[in-house]
Amino acid sequence: MSALWYGKLLWFLVAVSLLVTVHEFGHYWVARRLGFRVLRFSVGFGRPLLKRVWGADRTEYVLAAIPLGGYVKLLDEREGNVAPAEAHRSFTRRPVWQRILVLLAGPAFNVGFAILLLWGLLWASGITEVRAVVGDVKAGSPAAAAGIAHGDEIVAIDGRPVSGQRDVLFGLLDDLSGSGRAGLTLRDAQGATRTTALVVADADARRRLTEPELLFDGIGFQFWQPVIPAVVGTVTPGGPADTAGLRTGDEIVSIDGDPIPDFRALVARISSSPGASVAVTYRRNGATASVRLTIGTEQVDGRAVGRIQVTPAARVGYPDSMLHHTDLSMFGALGQATLEAWDMTVLQARLFARMLAGQVSLKNLSGPLSIAEYAGESAAAGFSAFVGFLVLISLSLGFLNLLPIPILDGGQIVFQLIEAAKGSPLSERAQAFGQQLGILLLLVLMGVALFNDFARQFG
Repeated sequence: MSALWYGKLLWFLVAVSLLVTVHEFGHYWVARRLGFRVLRFSVGFGRPLLKRVWGADRTEYVLAAIPLGGYVKLLDEREGNVAPAEAHRSFTRRPVWQRILVLLAGPAFNVGFAILLLWGLLWASGITEVRAVVGDVKAGSPAAAAGIAHGDEIVAIDGRPVSGQRDVLFGLLDDLSGSGRAGLTLRDAQGATRTTALVVADADARRRLTEPELLFDGIGFQFWQPVIPAVVGTVTPGGPADTAGLRTGDEIVSIDGDPIPDFRALVARISSSPGASVAVTYRRNGATASVRLTIGTEQVDGRAVGRIQVTPAARVGYPDSMLHHTDLSMFGALGQATLEAWDMTVLQARLFARMLAGQVSLKNLSGPLSIAEYAGESAAAGFSAFVGFLVLISLSLGFLNLLPIPILDGGQIVFQLIEAAKGSPLSERAQAFGQQLGILLLLVLMGVALFNDFARQFG
């Protein structure tokens, strides 16, 4: 395993340990407040590394060897004999509404933690939105059929105003994965507005749009980006560009005679030709020369992508005219954080339901390898990016634990509601069957996620 992957694994463990601790602390805190007896609060599974018994209840606090989960163990008559003096503090003896609150507390603390993190980010830095201005439009695509043109700005989707590119991404993903139609309000470069409809009628085509990174390719347009000159910055030693003799400062003029106007065009040309041998014309110190280069191959999301292992010489940011910044007060940031957490959770629930219905690609399920990769990349991008990653994963953890799968909090809540409705607990046989079914469903989901992980890594 490379040093890069060790770094990603470290940040993955940091993220998982933190979010699991928050989740389990929710169960623990509410259980203690409602009078349940807590026997053990464990962060991690397996052999205890650290253990301390503390408090009047003699609760065990454990840090275990496998930091991929955790649990809170409550006094429960189903798991052994309970002293008569302690019976009223057993899980099964507490009122149903209290049990439900304890089960809800874990997911609720994850959502609350995400809101807290997002609140801090928004209060500290405000909101900077990149305007949703259209760049290139592919001929014959749904975007072209809708009359979307270079320079148009998307200002609303189905009558809902959008603040920037992220709102457009989520709005199009939501609408097109559902009805296959998104009503757009566009403003052209002269300020005139018009409406149009972006339509993807074929169900299979709509499902392909929901695969990672394929939405805008399938729709047929990209957002406008600032021009980055096709000048080589860093060259990876031993990579295809280095082997061919390209150096820092070289300006790529053409590939196989096709002009390369900017770095984005260079990336597009190289990415589409993995393994190919091409003639690269470049300019160095005012003199033009050519060299033969064999493009390397890298697997990205299960696809072979060309790479020559160079970076651009300059990072060109968006001009001020493309950015809209809003500073937020303490309470304004809290309100915005709560609204964004709600919107992301609702969208996640809709997309998950559509995934089960076959409308959204199963390739969106990510396992530990992908999550570790995202954790490492976000940590490398800086503190704010890593906090943003924690927000998304914490919301996902809260949502997934509320699914009505018996082994999860949501499934246990269903058991409690059934008990409240019928006036007695489900039979042990029914609960055991539910647990087995829940384990099977989780294994299926984990299997699909791991398959996606390996497909992304190894094609």
